[in-house]
Amino acid sequence: MAQQSTVKGAFLEKWSNSKEYLVEIAQSMPEELYNYRPTEREMTFKGQLLHVIGNMKWLSTSYFSNEKFERETYDPNLTKQQVLELLEATFDEVYQRIESISESELSVEVDFFAGKKSKLQILNLLQDHVTHHRGQLIVYINMKGIKPPRYVGW
Repeated sequence: MAQQSTVKGAFLEKWSNSKEYLVEIAQSMPEELYNYRPTEREMTFKGQLLHVIGNMKWLSTSYFSNEKFERETYDPNLTKQQVLELLEATFDEVYQRIESISESELSVEVDFFAGKKSKLQILNLLQDHVTHHRGQLIVYINMKGIKPPRYVGW
């Protein structure tokens, strides 16, 4: 378990809990409802999860590794189990990348489409984006009469 006494440590602990919570939410939706969308303007439940996965891969690869980011296109016919496996693996990949950087690297500024940002800001964006879409998924679950998992904070 990461130590909360450093920015990186606090993030890693929160990231692990965020993974657990989003996986529970993804598990709570029955597979036959993975293509549910509340309106035509919204992504499907599965689409939301795949979007989160893609964003995690983009940010962590582009800003916390030396690898060149290659955007993946996900098969729309992925099963619930395949999505869950991909979700867990991607959370783990981000964790490993962040775990391997130095605390001082978080102050490094990078070029981002919204202007210069520190890697700490990118780290915050990683979690914020997950939280944003997780909130949408909770609404989807509630709209189907399913009780969402209990909130996990830290």
